[in-house]
Amino acid sequence: MRILLVEDHLELSHWLAKALRDAHLTVETAHNGADADALLHTQEYALVLLDLTLPKMDGLDVLRRLRARGGARGKTPVMILTARGGLDDRVQGLNLGADDYLAKPFELAELEARVKALLRRSQGNEALVHSCGALSFDTVTRMFSYGGAALSLSPREHALLEALISRQGRAVAKEKLFDEVFALADDVNLDAIELLIHRVRKKLDSCQDDGAAITTLRGIGYLLQPRSAMPVAK
Repeated sequence: MRILLVEDHLELSHWLAKALRDAHLTVETAHNGADADALLHTQEYALVLLDLTLPKMDGLDVLRRLRARGGARGKTPVMILTARGGLDDRVQGLNLGADDYLAKPFELAELEARVKALLRRSQGNEALVHSCGALSFDTVTRMFSYGGAALSLSPREHALLEALISRQGRAVAKEKLFDEVFALADDVNLDAIELLIHRVRKKLDSCQDDGAAITTLRGIGYLLQPRSAMPVAK
């Protein structure tokens, strides 16, 4: 899942982005309110982590403009991360549409737990485990298992498979997968998804009996389903 981290303290931004990527999230960063506002106007994110005291545009103004846009982008979950922990700031942020509020300094474990909870709720699915045949994804630990053993995946393979298993039984367009797997700064094109699909398929081939498989639907996208649900070739 792709999230936007808006933090003007460069060292803190780097540290948080690394921790979130280690938790298998695709992270983009912005270091001022104007850049964040521009990204939120044109890009889709699963979650925004928003500082309040920002150069060029205050975080509350970024939040206000985001909610005023309406539509799917206007409903993007927002967690405020700020040293401005006073009651008035918290109330104003929540009234403007923030979904959560975490005052600095905070423990990384608490941030990760809140991020995972917001992502689960934003998908409209509170299930802790997604399963597809022998493939399982634990939304709390954010780990995949396959046939009862941990499945080793690169960060991008992990992001791809998470995007598919969270929509199990539904086709996911190639463009949608690209948006969730890659950040804007990544120097890749749309065809990179095909390479990732190939690599993940090879790993899923290790379990044939009750395994999972990715089916290509030409002109539509990719579908993750149990092998038992696939039509038998004649």
